[in-house]
Amino acid sequence: MIDFWIAAGLLLLLALAFLLLPVLRTRRAQAEEDRTALDVALYEERLAELDAQRAAGTLSAGQLEAGRAEAARELLADTEAGEAPRRSSLGRAVPLAVALLVPLLGYGLYLHWGASDKLELARRFAEQPKSIEEMTARLEQAVKVQPDSAEGWYFLGRTYMAEERPADAVAAFEQAARLAQRPPEILGQWAQALYFAEGKRWSPRMQALTDEALAGEPAEVTSLGLLGIVAFEERRFADAAGYWERLVEILPEGDPSRAAIAGGIARAREQAGASQGAAPAAAQVELKVSVALAPELAGKVRPDDSVFVFARAVSGPPMPLAVERLRVADLPAQVALSDTDAMMPQLKLSNFAEVQLVARVSRAGNPSAGDWVGQLERVSAKASGEYVLTIDRADAPRGRPGED
Repeated sequence: MIDFWIAAGLLLLLALAFLLLPVLRTRRAQAEEDRTALDVALYEERLAELDAQRAAGTLSAGQLEAGRAEAARELLADTEAGEAPRRSSLGRAVPLAVALLVPLLGYGLYLHWGASDKLELARRFAEQPKSIEEMTARLEQAVKVQPDSAEGWYFLGRTYMAEERPADAVAAFEQAARLAQRPPEILGQWAQALYFAEGKRWSPRMQALTDEALAGEPAEVTSLGLLGIVAFEERRFADAAGYWERLVEILPEGDPSRAAIAGGIARAREQAGASQGAAPAAAQVELKVSVALAPELAGKVRPDDSVFVFARAVSGPPMPLAVERLRVADLPAQVALSDTDAMMPQLKLSNFAEVQLVARVSRAGNPSAGDWVGQLERVSAKASGEYVLTIDRADAPRGRPGED
């Protein structure tokens, strides 16, 4: 901060120079005025001497006039050598008072509207932190200075989790979700922090957060991993394996966590087989859906617009039973919807007799409301099959069950 205060001091001195300039000019003008008065006094004294000499008879009338003229010329030359006296209309008191008030006023205004705390924070973040505790302190200061920064709250929550402070992380992720309009990634982190903060006891609130996260992004990794852990702890081994299999498909090949997740899947499958008398897993329902865009809509969509392909019960909850996410650039494409894509363990395709298949284009990335849609109203969910969905009409707000 020292360079900032040096620069501020130099600017203050420059301002004071302009304020005190009238005072200095007044002093110089006063000195010139005093010198002019002295010249006039000398002139009058010279005239008095000439008159005395004329009275004594030592000077003639012509000499007297010549002496007077000479004295006048000398006086004129002296007064023309200096500038005309000038007085400041402000006087001395006003500039001096302003010179004293300007630093105080400037300091007070800076304390009220300035951003010294943000400047100091930027300097601190430019330096490499020496420990996780120091990083935490920086992030806490950052959200105090900028409480509307969703990014700051998010990274603070991640740091709290690294320090095994899940209760503090819950509050940080809640703030981040509120400021960032509840993105799926933050919702998943929030649910995970809640799970550890509440002693690894699952609750409806956590379920609601993960449901919302997966509705917005079916490939949200934190939610899938967390749901797999919860299912395994509750001895729902098939569900746990399903969640983790979806997670493995998302992770890149070189991700070091793939091996651990694969081991978890193997254990879950083994436990599921043991709990069912080692019977082979029942054939799951799988609906293969070919999705295409109507030619007349080609010029009305963008390649990076999101495409959500999902199945939901004709008679049942409005929440999708299985979801896949694509982009317009991927079309035409074929996706497979099955029980392993279930967003909730108790809501699977095989639990319902008929489902509605929907393909929705959403530029905003919202699976529940979009721009264009195609759907099949009634499809049997009891047997696997292949279906064709064409996105061919404008989306509309959902009304009665079975409508979009």
